[in-house]
Amino acid sequence: MKKIFYAIVLLLGLFVFAACTQTSENIVILYENDVHCQIDGYSKLAALKNDFKTEENYVGVVSVGDYIQGGSMGAISRGEYIINLINKVGYDALTLGNHEFDYKIDRLNELVEMMNTKPICCNFSKIGEDSYFDSYKIVSYGDTDIAYIGVTTPTTITLSPTQFQDENGEFIYTFNSTTLYDIIQKNIDEVKKQGVDYVIALTHFGYDEFNVYNGDDITDLIKNTSGFDVVLDGHSHSVIEQKIVKDEKGNDVILSSTGTKFANIGKLTIENGNLKTELIKTETIEKTDSVVDEYIAKINEEYKEIGNRKIGETLYDLVINDEDGNRLIRFSETNLGDLCADAYYNMTGADISFVNGGGIRSTIKKGDITFNDILSVHPYNNQIVVCKLSGQKIKDFLELSMISYPYEDGSFPHVAGITFSVNTSISSSIKLDENGAFSSVEGEYRVYDIKVYNKETNQYEEIDLEKEYTFASSNYFILDLGSGMTMFKDVEIVQNNGVLDVEVLEQYITEYLDGVVGDKYKEVTPNITFDNCTFSNNKFTSIALTAATGIIFKNCSFRNNSAVTMQNGVTYINCTWDAPPKQSSRNVVVDWL
Repeated sequence: MKKIFYAIVLLLGLFVFAACTQTSENIVILYENDVHCQIDGYSKLAALKNDFKTEENYVGVVSVGDYIQGGSMGAISRGEYIINLINKVGYDALTLGNHEFDYKIDRLNELVEMMNTKPICCNFSKIGEDSYFDSYKIVSYGDTDIAYIGVTTPTTITLSPTQFQDENGEFIYTFNSTTLYDIIQKNIDEVKKQGVDYVIALTHFGYDEFNVYNGDDITDLIKNTSGFDVVLDGHSHSVIEQKIVKDEKGNDVILSSTGTKFANIGKLTIENGNLKTELIKTETIEKTDSVVDEYIAKINEEYKEIGNRKIGETLYDLVINDEDGNRLIRFSETNLGDLCADAYYNMTGADISFVNGGGIRSTIKKGDITFNDILSVHPYNNQIVVCKLSGQKIKDFLELSMISYPYEDGSFPHVAGITFSVNTSISSSIKLDENGAFSSVEGEYRVYDIKVYNKETNQYEEIDLEKEYTFASSNYFILDLGSGMTMFKDVEIVQNNGVLDVEVLEQYITEYLDGVVGDKYKEVTPNITFDNCTFSNNKFTSIALTAATGIIFKNCSFRNNSAVTMQNGVTYINCTWDAPPKQSSRNVVVDWL
């Protein structure tokens, strides 16, 4: 009898042990996009992965691109630090963002060799050849097979086109913009034939919340294909927990995106055939991974000597965002944009300088300025180049840079030595070529009243369209014709000494400003006047109007914007409001009808 009793106790003990250690058959896929070198997030991601492994049998991690650029750790190591972190976390699949090409294809190839998991991208190839990288990857989670298909935005070819051309300027690489949907569908059909259970897209494509893209956004990609179960997207830094979009055959497709800089970590759960995406705020994750932490400490130590070196101080916050964290730098002048443009202008001696909003990446807080601070502002290792540019080409350049206003554009101009106005009641008539690059202006220009500062008379004078001016910017535009700026093709180069933008910014602060960013940068010095704007009540224009500083609005109409507070340094001339606006206690210049 005792033997039977002990046998029962033993069986019960084994049952209890098994029950306590049993994991579910669910599949959890963690995902991120547009991390842009935010290294601390990798430790939390690794810890989260390990935690879920105690609860679930199958846990994976994927990335939707833009990981090696956008921060000082990426710039210093040309991506290697970030790849090492990715290897330590352990990814099942990754695609490529446009910024993975920032160090050019040769460096990308070197980084791919370092990667334990190789990237996938179905639409990048040499012309006339198959995909340069594998188009997809099939991963088995127990008895469930998931196919991941990678897609990179075709606009990548306009961001730095020269690396995709031969010595004669002919394109030898393509992102297959005209056949994109056919290529994607071909790969979906191919993995379906192999009997996979789910098809997940890793698309660095972008969600157009405000309908201002010149081309398709990720919802168009979904609507023009069929067979995806989930689309994990990046590029636009959108925060989308779960959105249902119908595909070409009317089937539901889940769309999700995590934002940027590890603001969130995405979690896709597959349970009994049901799929769900959710976002976990990274700041709520307390655990970190000791192995990843150890590596981060190591690279921080390597970086400390350079990064923590004090170069000056600022009496004011130098900003790219408003106080609520909404990004301004791509549709509004800011004091940090002024500082960067002034650095280019004064340290090169050019007639005009230009820094694009997309190239200014981080705020500098009031107080000491370290080298790390300015490297975070300019993390891309761009070189300063000065060329000769005619007045007409400058006008074309400004027209293209304002093509999207009042919506965000990475080409939004922060300038010195030049002022101009923009009539936003005129729709852009820019004609782009098949690769999205500037071809011509077919109708009336939005930009007008362009004036260039004459250093001899100390006066702004009307631009001479026939005259050549010296123009300072980065190699990304002048040499690489980035963002479709074809007006720089074959221009005469005046300076190209290999000096980096971050070096020019440091030199300006330490030498020209004697180490103190002072009262000149308390507020924005406006160089752009926006004329005949009509603002209606929507999320984007509310951000623009509420957060704007140093802007001149002339002959503008504000509709359903009574909640907008009139802000510091903003001038309103002959503007109309359908309801009285609130006015801040700060200095506001108002002259409305």
